[in-house]
Amino acid sequence: MLSTNNLITAHGGELIDCRLHEQERLNILEKAQHLPCLTLSARNIADLECITTGVYSPLTGFVDENEYYSIVKDMRLDSGLAWTIPVTLQVPESIASLYQLDSEIALTHPNGEILAVMTITSKFKPDRELEAEKVYLTTDDAHPGVKAMYAEGEVYLGGPVKLINPIPYNDFLQHRLTPEETRREFEKKSWNRIVAFQTRNPIHRAHEYITKIALELVDGLFINPLVGMTKSDDIPASVRMQCYLALMDKYYPQNRVLLSVFPAAMRYAGPREAIMHAIARQNYGCTHFIVGRDHAGVASYYGTYDAQHIFDEFTSQELAIAPLKFDHAFYCTRTQSMATAKTSPSSPSERIHLSGTKVREMLKNGQTPPPEFSRPEVAEILVDSMSLANA
Repeated sequence: MLSTNNLITAHGGELIDCRLHEQERLNILEKAQHLPCLTLSARNIADLECITTGVYSPLTGFVDENEYYSIVKDMRLDSGLAWTIPVTLQVPESIASLYQLDSEIALTHPNGEILAVMTITSKFKPDRELEAEKVYLTTDDAHPGVKAMYAEGEVYLGGPVKLINPIPYNDFLQHRLTPEETRREFEKKSWNRIVAFQTRNPIHRAHEYITKIALELVDGLFINPLVGMTKSDDIPASVRMQCYLALMDKYYPQNRVLLSVFPAAMRYAGPREAIMHAIARQNYGCTHFIVGRDHAGVASYYGTYDAQHIFDEFTSQELAIAPLKFDHAFYCTRTQSMATAKTSPSSPSERIHLSGTKVREMLKNGQTPPPEFSRPEVAEILVDSMSLANA
């Protein structure tokens, strides 16, 4: 277990650390060579990293059957602690017999490297339609989260994990900070009140507007873009990171902003994922979390502000991190500035609404996003990336 001083407490009271070190690591690695192996999917790997480094505190492993149904039905762990999405390890029924209850297995990367050891304390076949209906609010397998859940396998394995080897990466290395490391950075900067911004898109002008309003209220801004698995039509993480760095270099006060990637896979679970994202940012050390329009949404599965309303179902004792709820921001042609309906006197015809979807559509059509959409430096990066992709 890890703890830090002067910052918000991790969800559940302690920051989890399931990473093995030194001699214990070598001993478990030797043992793991002789265990049944399970090759992890991209989503499994993202979840494994988030569990073992404390991003998903207080989880110490993939959820068991009791925790699974408690989360699905009540949005809480067995203990009553807020938790909205079951973090599961699924296997196809055709190979489930390889993994026995009350045994250990080695969890491996697709490249064959042993990443972790798991003790199987639960093995069950859940009602996945119920999971889809409760977590994603739809059983439609056109929904990317539902589709991914169905694709992962019918049998669920639960139990604690121990990380033997770090997840192998060759990108964003200087921006892959664990909660332990972000908390250390916040303390170095003497930040006590930190607002987190979650995104899977480049930061457009509306995002910049709400993050800067939020920054007026706190000591620092934690830009924490999700770089795990996303939809195939989302802008690649490598391109988005270039955009974030360009913006930070010119348009944000560099001594008040920290950029670090969020390794989680995107589930597109809308309201429930907003809570999960907030909890993760509390574990990173943040006191506030920005929730804008259609957070973690996709298509028209969720209401515009459903991800804000769900926070009203939890008390401040259940969720220590505070949501900062923002209306849909737009560019107002009358005032020639960013605004929301709360601050702008303009009519609908004088409002240019921005979204990641619109930016992607413009790029696909060979159009450069105008200044009302994106800063010119960001637009240039996006256009260049689209040109390379189409070359």
